[in-house]
Amino acid sequence: MAVNRMLLVTAMAAMFAVCLGIVCPSVGAQSMAPAPAPSSDGTSIDQGIAYALMIGALLLTYLIHPLDAFPYGLF
Repeated sequence: MAVNRMLLVTAMAAMFAVCLGIVCPSVGAQSMAPAPAPSSDGTSIDQGIAYALMIGALLLTYLIHPLDAFPYGLF
């Protein structure tokens, strides 16, 4: 009977120690630092994409235009 009681007390003490080990580190925890401000708001990325699309449209126009100006109706 005494062994069972001693085992119960030891198990309860171990569970208490585990719970304290989980809770105690968060007691002295510091708050997280704020996130750094973004280096760009995305407008420069959008502008770069727009420039690339405009250059692509310009090149496509100049590549297709000679086919329209060809004096012989092959197509």
